[in-house]
Amino acid sequence: MENFSAYLTHPVFKVVRQIVEEEALEAYVIGGFVRDIFLERTRKDIDIVVVGSGMDLAEKAAERLRVKKVSLFKNFGTASFRYKDLDVEFVGARKESYQRDSRKPIVEDGTLKDDQDRRDFTINAMGISLQAHNFGTLIDPFNGQEDLRNSIIRTPLDPDVTFSDDPLRMMRAIRFASQLDFKIDPKCLESILHNSERLDIISNERIMDELNKIICSKTPSRGFKLLYSTKLLHRFFPEMVALHGIETKNGKSHKDNFYHTLEVLDNVAVNSDDLWLRWAAIMHDIAKPPTKRFDDKVGWTFHGHEDLGARMVPKIFTRLKLPLDAKMKYVQKLVRLHLRPIALVKGNVTDSAVRRLLFEAGDDIDDLMILCDADITSKNEFKVKRYRQNFELVREKLKAVEEKDKVRNFQPPISGKIIIKTFNLEPCQAIGDIKTRIKDAILEGEIPNEYDAAYAYMLQLGEEMGLTAVN
Repeated sequence: MENFSAYLTHPVFKVVRQIVEEEALEAYVIGGFVRDIFLERTRKDIDIVVVGSGMDLAEKAAERLRVKKVSLFKNFGTASFRYKDLDVEFVGARKESYQRDSRKPIVEDGTLKDDQDRRDFTINAMGISLQAHNFGTLIDPFNGQEDLRNSIIRTPLDPDVTFSDDPLRMMRAIRFASQLDFKIDPKCLESILHNSERLDIISNERIMDELNKIICSKTPSRGFKLLYSTKLLHRFFPEMVALHGIETKNGKSHKDNFYHTLEVLDNVAVNSDDLWLRWAAIMHDIAKPPTKRFDDKVGWTFHGHEDLGARMVPKIFTRLKLPLDAKMKYVQKLVRLHLRPIALVKGNVTDSAVRRLLFEAGDDIDDLMILCDADITSKNEFKVKRYRQNFELVREKLKAVEEKDKVRNFQPPISGKIIIKTFNLEPCQAIGDIKTRIKDAILEGEIPNEYDAAYAYMLQLGEEMGLTAVN
């Protein structure tokens, strides 16, 4: 029988083994740590299950390791602490039962078998003994090792029981499939579809935690396709579901904006690990369904979807319990601006248009260009190649104009205070009008982005408006 003691060299295991031997306890390392041994992935945390009190074992281990802070969760019988490079969690072996309308389990003390039975997937139910007489021995009652070899996500028990007990496991199944590029067992997929409504008892915060991990996977479209086919996506993100489908009228069809969005998301994922840039890809066409119109001459149109989409971002983020801070503002900005670089590709790339784009995008211009480049999707390879070549011209123009005019995040050299002092004004509309016209003049290239030129232009505007300079 293969022994895995060579993977148990961390000081935590040495200390736990000592305590277990001294007190005749039964303890195992279980879950992700064991799974990741077989996947040859970096192990970031240790989960230890003990037949007995997890809190007692945690406190004794922490004392010997000289860890000062131990977090105790008495309601769940768990404890955790951080030691050097790893998060360590201790839990007493337990069995759980759930009521239909609640996520809070009735917890009872149990055996290792009880604990493994209640685990989410076979690949997370494997344990390795920490007892002296069989230290390093693998306990794998559900053939999790074989499921890892076959790249299968499967539940230890009947999936209807596993998913109904804890509906978040349905999201976790898809998350693991997306992260590991595994297949979900057909019985599990069918069970997720049948139990999808059970997701409604899970908070959006916990759902988003799993969804964001799916979004951060190498090929996030894989996870979204599973979320759609199992109808989980329908439970919390109907706006994205509404993108799905093709409508044909008078022989003219529009593309399926759901699959287009996923293609854009995957394209972004190739070039950036940033979660919120990936969210911008998800949201960039979110308003196409409500803006869809048919015109006999041009076919299907989605006029204004970028502006409506930007307005939808805060509402969707609020409902999904996503952050409403600068991250949301960033996504909103990219959604609002995502057509602008493409418009430059299609038309004449004027300095004034480039200056305005640089001004509005600010430091997010590079991310905006990644998103817009990703948005170039077509089965016509020649068309895509031509667009990409033109996109490079836009990038070069952005760089040249920025070096020349310095308008990224620029503030006009004439402030409101200068306008007030120059014309001896009380707060009024004229101050804002003058500031706006100076800004527009700089962006349009009518005057350089310099104080003297802007001051002279301000005096000219004041004279046109009947204002008298007092100094």
